[in-house]
Amino acid sequence: MKRLLFMLLCGWLAGGANAQQRPNVIIIYADDVGYGDLSCYGATQVQTPHLDALAKSGIRFTNGHTTSATCTPSRYALLTGRYPWRKKGTGVLPGNAAMIIPPGSPTLASLMQQAGYQTALVGKWHLGLGDGSPINWNTDIRPGPNEVGFHYAFFFPATADRVPTVFVENRKIIGADANDPIEVNYQEKIGNEPTGKENPELLKMPASHGHNNTIVNGIGRIGWMKGGTRARWTDEEIAYAFTDKAIEFMENNRKKPFFLCFNLSDIHVPRMPATAFKGKSSMGYRGDAILQMDWSVGKIMDKLRQLGLEKNTIVIFSSDNGPVLDDGYADGAVTQQNGHQPAGPFRGGKYSAFEGGTRVPWIISWPATIKGGGTSDALISQVDLYASFAELTGQKMAPGAAPDSHDVLPAMLGKKAEGRSWVVLQGGSLSLVQGDWKYISPSKGVKLMKEVNIESGNDEAPQLYNLRSDKGERQNVAAQHPGKVKAMAAELERLKEADQTR
Repeated sequence: MKRLLFMLLCGWLAGGANAQQRPNVIIIYADDVGYGDLSCYGATQVQTPHLDALAKSGIRFTNGHTTSATCTPSRYALLTGRYPWRKKGTGVLPGNAAMIIPPGSPTLASLMQQAGYQTALVGKWHLGLGDGSPINWNTDIRPGPNEVGFHYAFFFPATADRVPTVFVENRKIIGADANDPIEVNYQEKIGNEPTGKENPELLKMPASHGHNNTIVNGIGRIGWMKGGTRARWTDEEIAYAFTDKAIEFMENNRKKPFFLCFNLSDIHVPRMPATAFKGKSSMGYRGDAILQMDWSVGKIMDKLRQLGLEKNTIVIFSSDNGPVLDDGYADGAVTQQNGHQPAGPFRGGKYSAFEGGTRVPWIISWPATIKGGGTSDALISQVDLYASFAELTGQKMAPGAAPDSHDVLPAMLGKKAEGRSWVVLQGGSLSLVQGDWKYISPSKGVKLMKEVNIESGNDEAPQLYNLRSDKGERQNVAAQHPGKVKAMAAELERLKEADQTR
């Protein structure tokens, strides 16, 4: 049955001499982009024409989620099909953390390899490197993306605000110099490099909180590094480097089916877009970074058209978590917000248990199969990509693989209006969404994270919201529905204790 479905979905395109039976797949995974950050999702202070065009050619989802309100756990879930809260050590990782996906374990990338795809990871990684022993940055770095299903990888290890600020191609740092070895430390200062704390006069972007360790490119980072002077990137080149490498991979594999994870970094701090985009929005560097991100999407789509692959390529755009304005740098994101609402109509944002933490833009285009211009309110989660692509490629999932991934392919392709009936969300405390209802489990902690000015969703009392009538989660109706609270709390505990939920 699966093989028949695969043949029906991925059949030859009529009339094309260069037609390819299996669709290419590109996942464009943005960083810290909120539901309200794109003009096709209601933004008015900034325009994203290339993403708007992508939405017009496919389906724009209004109820698409990450699993988590921060980056590392969301990325872990997307690749493994496993809820990240099932595994210790899946919080936001430092730049010298060990890899949290065991080499050889089933991932979305290895699944696509088995289906005959050439696979690549270009962009942000942030899932750790190495086996737990101190990383030697001056030799082959392994395990890494290549050991979990990617034929090719061009990436930086963690985030742009964490050291080491270097590009890695497969297992080697670009521009490494044996006479200037790299060292990284997150516990104490090493070397004599200037730091944001000691030398603020050297900063071209001041920190608002944290981010006062080693200065690279005039910006203080988290953590200390020494050496690798020639290998260090400048923030203004990152978007160009990642986009060029993604396009190069597409060009090199145009005659084979390919799977590309294109992990953008633009909106994550430090927001230091290329000079061509500086001042192009009315919203400071964060707005400029949104324009730069949209440009990258446009370049990818231009290349698909040039190669004649646009019709038979699945392009998915989404984000790893919701938005944050002040995430550690005084970059104008707050002072030049100009009425922009990065989370759209939703409460909270990055780090939060409220919808703004995990409900993000989600666009799917596949012109050969999906009728364009649609909008869907089907409930879907990034944890479901594994099972959905297993169905698409006609593969049987191995026992224990992707234990929390559900097949939502019909919803993704616009064949069904419904997706999941429930999903577990992580934003500090865990939440359960069932249909219109959302239950947030009780938790201690501050209700307002003052440094980032985002409501956490923490409350020592249970919270219950009806998302259909109260999408902004303003009316906690737990007291009016004690039976519903009791049932959803029990179901959440059952799901937590279960080995798998699919």
